[in-house]
Parts: sequence; structure tokens; C-alpha cells
Amino acid sequence: MFTRISATLGLRIQRAMSSVNIPPPECMLRPLEVPYRYLFGPGPSNVPPRILAAGARPIIGHLHTEMYEIMNDIKRGIQYAFQTNNHMTLAMSGSGHTAMECAVFNTVEPGESVLVSINGVWGERVAEIAERMGAKVHTMVKSPGGYFTTEEIEKALAKHKPVLFFLTHGESSAGLAHPVDNVGDLCLRHNCLFLVDSVASLGASPLLMDQQKIDILYTGSQKALNAPPGTAPISFNERACHKMFNRKIKPVSYLLDMTHLSNYWVRMHVLYHHTGPVSGFFALRESLAILAEKGLENSWRQHREVAEYLWKGIEDLGLKLFIKDKDLRLPSVTTIAIPDGYDWKELLAYMMKHHQVEMTGGLGPSIGMVIRVGLMGYNCSKFNADKALTALADALKHCPKRRG
Repeated sequence: MFTRISATLGLRIQRAMSSVNIPPPECMLRPLEVPYRYLFGPGPSNVPPRILAAGARPIIGHLHTEMYEIMNDIKRGIQYAFQTNNHMTLAMSGSGHTAMECAVFNTVEPGESVLVSINGVWGERVAEIAERMGAKVHTMVKSPGGYFTTEEIEKALAKHKPVLFFLTHGESSAGLAHPVDNVGDLCLRHNCLFLVDSVASLGASPLLMDQQKIDILYTGSQKALNAPPGTAPISFNERACHKMFNRKIKPVSYLLDMTHLSNYWVRMHVLYHHTGPVSGFFALRESLAILAEKGLENSWRQHREVAEYLWKGIEDLGLKLFIKDKDLRLPSVTTIAIPDGYDWKELLAYMMKHHQVEMTGGLGPSIGMVIRVGLMGYNCSKFNADKALTALADALKHCPKRRG
């Protein structure tokens, strides 16, 4: 009997094996090779060895007690980085877009009014996200590099009566650090939640969530925080929590439903919702520890000093900075107006080929207008600024300049 069963199983395995007619791809039989690049674009930035080492630690279960302790460390680190006491503070399993969608999906219901300021690509993204989930989207639009006055914002709030107003603090597509002071007061006066994107600015440009009355704030892991892409800190204050936990209908996304995520992150209930990126959380925890050791004010100061050094070097090369007002420039991402006669794609390709330096062109509405140089976190040093300037000077010298 046993011999017959063994023979039958052997026959089934043989048939299963014979049905595999697609061979292993040759690329998967070779070892992984990744070149070293100087990531001087708008992100991701180079990850320091300490954070790489943290991400390489042994995996533990995403519901283990030790994992919840690490998640609680992350929460405390985000509270420090955001300068908030909000209890509802966590890190999303995904990029900054995940936090962006989480904020909109949880606080807005179909048919409700949303006001979005657009002066670059990120406002465009939020407007589309809100539109897709059925909100009535109203926009304030300016060309890349433009900013909105408090008078313009208040007028739009009074006209459209939104439940949510979105503003990008660090508009990386244009290199603009948008003023935030007093906007939270306006939103409070008009019974509207204030949502701020700080993906490109957190840790590089001053931002104080509680003091500036920001209701929802999010960022990404891969910019000035210097962790690998894939986690996104976010925080909701009491006003935001009241709105999202008193909905008439469930959010459109199960994965991003804060009813479940609050159990996982804030109440620390051992209930399965999704498997978080354990290694990504290790890396994020270490990046927040580095920021805490350095100190927020020192980080802001360092980014500003290096940015000003870079700005002077750019102007010494005869190039023009895209944002004219120095006070409105984003310290982490500098934008250079594309010099007359040059093909910006050729300049970028030359720097990559001959210097292993990554810079990028514009994004969304700023495509064809700017070259973007990012010196964030680990990359934020005068040494790296000199490396970027050397690559730029060499590209200007060797790339063909065409007559207009």
C-alpha cells in the first residue's frame, strides 16, 4: 500500500515538474550589481552606513512585542521631528503618496468641498486624488515658484467653504518653501482642516506642527531623513481625528483606513491589519534617532548654510536661480533656471556619465524650466556642494551650446 502511494506521489511530482516550460531567466542567475551614485537630485538621497546597517538587522515578526517597542520609538521620533504632541502619530507603509492618500481618504467624504493650492506637481496630485474619491475639488493655481498670500487663501476659504485645505510646504518641483504662518488660524476660523505636505522640507526647513496649527502633516522617509524610500510619517491632531472617526461612510481604502491603522499603531492592539515593512521601520527609527541626536535647529541651520553656499557657487558659474526671493527658496532642493542655449537633458546625462552625479530636470508643470539640485541630510555638506558645482561647471564646458 505504502509503495503504491509513493509511486503515485512520485508520478504527480514528475508531471508537475514536466509542466514547467519557462526556464529561469538568465538575469536572475547573476549576482545583483548596483553602482554607487551621488544622489544630488530631489530624492531619494544617499543613505548613511548607520541607517543601512539598521535596515540589515535580522527580521522579527511585525506583531512581536519588540516590534511594537520600535514602532513606539518611531512615533516619539516623528512627534519630535514634527514638533507635535499628537497622539495619532504613525508611519505609513509606503511612500509619501501613501500618506497623501491616507490624509485625503480619511478626512474627506464624497461630495464634500476640498480646496487645493497648486503651484507645482504635488497640489496637482492631491487634487486628482480628491477628485477620484468623489470630492468637489476647488483649486488655487499659480505657475511654478509662485506662492499664495494669506489674503488669497482666506478669500478662497470663504468662497468654497472646504472641509480640507491643502498646501505644499516644500514644493520640490519648483524649489519653493511656502510660508505657513497664520494659515492654520485661517483654517480654524473657517472650520476647515489644514493639510500640509512636508516630504521635501522636513528636517531641512523650519516647520512646527502644533504652533502653526497644522491639522494633518506628512512627510517621506527618503529626503532629509535619509532612510530608504518606503515609509511615510503622518500625524493627525484632535480636530482631524474628530472628522475622520465620525464619518458617515467608510474610507475608500481598506489599507489606509485609520480606524484600523490607529489600532495597529496607536492603541498597539495585536490585531492583524497588514504586514508592515519591518526592515523599513528599522531604518526609519534610526534616521529619526540621528535627527534627534543632531537636533532640529542644528539640522535646519546646516541645510540653510549649505544651501546658501551652493546658491553662491551657482551664481558664480553665471547661472540663475529659479526662485528669486532667497527667503522663499527651499534649502533642501535648489532650482536652477535652465541656461540659454543648453539642452538640460544633455547636461544631466553628462554629469551622470562623467561624474556619477544625479541631478534632475523639472517635474510636472516645471518640466523644461529648471534643473533641480538636492543636498539633504547625509548629503548636506559643503564638500558635496563643491562636487555638484564641479560637475555642473564641467557639463557647461563640454555640452554644446546652441544659438537661439
